[in-house]
Amino acid sequence: MNIQFKQPKTLDGKQLIDELAAAGVVAADVPNIDAEGNMWIDIDEKDETKARAIVDAHIANTVSLTIENKLASVGLSVAELKEALGL
Repeated sequence: MNIQFKQPKTLDGKQLIDELAAAGVVAADVPNIDAEGNMWIDIDEKDETKARAIVDAHIANTVSLTIENKLASVGLSVAELKEALGL
């Protein structure tokens, strides 16, 4: 069931899904942000209260997110970059 949440100031969708999973909340996919800026997560209705607490506490690891996003935009992963640099 798609449930609406207040979008955190900083959001890393994969990180948030991992945080939910660690608490036993299974999300069908990363959060969806609609045209009005509302955030929706497809979870079981029984997990809504637990998920709200996790979403409210979510703080994205923005340094990692930025680097990973930049690399992904040119088709690279952090591991691939490290290998190319011999690290």
